[in-house]
Amino acid sequence: MRNENSADDVQAGGQSQQATLRAYEELNDFLPDCRRKRAIPVRFLVSPTVKDVIEAHGIPHPEVDLVIVNGTSVPFEYRVKNGDRIAVYPTFESIDIQPIVRLRPAPLRRTAFVADVHLRKLTRLLRLLGLDATWGAEWTDPQIVRRALEEGRIILTRDRQLLKRGEVTHGYWVRSVDAIEQAREVVRRFDLAAAVHPYTRCPVCNGAIRSVSKADVLERIPPKTAAWLDEYFECAGCGKLYWRGTHTQRLNELLTRILRSD
Repeated sequence: MRNENSADDVQAGGQSQQATLRAYEELNDFLPDCRRKRAIPVRFLVSPTVKDVIEAHGIPHPEVDLVIVNGTSVPFEYRVKNGDRIAVYPTFESIDIQPIVRLRPAPLRRTAFVADVHLRKLTRLLRLLGLDATWGAEWTDPQIVRRALEEGRIILTRDRQLLKRGEVTHGYWVRSVDAIEQAREVVRRFDLAAAVHPYTRCPVCNGAIRSVSKADVLERIPPKTAAWLDEYFECAGCGKLYWRGTHTQRLNELLTRILRSD
């Protein structure tokens, strides 16, 4: 745990001080079984910030929306004192305590994502759902953070350390390792069911898909397909051509699995 205080903050004689930390709901996903849903002792000599305490226990700060210390909400910069009782709540967790200091920045005007290098399959599924998701095989953590900040995107990652970077404002640690379950998780977590518009984004480049005239793209259509199908679509970004073929039923079933409510 980082400590940036002076010696003046240490109790007389350098005696150890103690507080307790309690994580609620899905924030327990970041804790070992023995520390979940219970008060965790926090010992220190020099008063740390509550953000340092939270992240020292493995909980990335973008996952936290509310911190309550001794019944009062506090910002991340609050300095922990001897005997403090710290409770941390995830985004969207409801609690009737006033006054409230919400720690998450104002919601983004649009829901768009940037995924880390390990989430290529998830990115493709989000695009199939019509959700704005960018991804790059060679992107480093600093590049991902920069894109998130410059383009107003939410970071999706399996790397907790990425979310602990101080400049990150919006991010989510994806729990599942299965791509379909990851997509279900993201849709539920950000309440995106109403924002889903399948097949409106290119799964290859994330560009918008638009309808095109068959005559304009006839030379690009396989002859057997052109003989029976008249409706075609093109990506405005990479120019890839799409049509509803025999694979569409399989894709529809896949998206239904992602969007089911159970």
